[in-house]
Amino acid sequence: MSVVFVASSKLPMPFAVFTMHGFLDQETGKEHVALTLGDIADGQPVLGRLHSECLTGDALFSQRCDCGAQLHAALEEIAKAGRGVLLYLRQEGRGIGLLNKIRAYNLQDQGADTVEANERLGFAADMRDYSICQPMLEHLGVHSLQLMTNNPRKVKAVEGFGVRVATRVPLQVGLNPYNEFYLATKANKLGHMLGKSHQDEHHD
Repeated sequence: MSVVFVASSKLPMPFAVFTMHGFLDQETGKEHVALTLGDIADGQPVLGRLHSECLTGDALFSQRCDCGAQLHAALEEIAKAGRGVLLYLRQEGRGIGLLNKIRAYNLQDQGADTVEANERLGFAADMRDYSICQPMLEHLGVHSLQLMTNNPRKVKAVEGFGVRVATRVPLQVGLNPYNEFYLATKANKLGHMLGKSHQDEHHD
């Protein structure tokens, strides 16, 4: 596998002092990060999240998605547990990249949903590759996860590369008037397991 470990350091965060592990995908040149807390290599299931980069939601506080809220909530839950792992994957816009995501947003401004916008640009609805997580988790000694996700494809992908998903932990946060339609589309078209309030398409 082309993903290799580079270095680790402490990362003090508002939630706890995490350890940050840097990985390089030698094929793509992309740099991925794992944030860990506590002893996660003891063989027991680890509370974890595979979080795909979302500059707009994670760093710019966008209300168009639930990504920033999910990142915050996942780190809070890991801190509360005193043990866990979050993989921060550089797969912006479900794999289409930042500039194409802005193009997709423009189409959404004109009425397309998140899946239609990607498809009009010539992309699949979700182009993320979770196989890059396998060497990262292997390096960290994680073989079983309590996976924080609403996405059944993510569960299937993780089990597909040999990591056991002991439990799926719902992460239903961040619903607001700007992302109601987006979340309803994720539930209805991408099969995300969201609450009833997320699935109702009450947009104008």
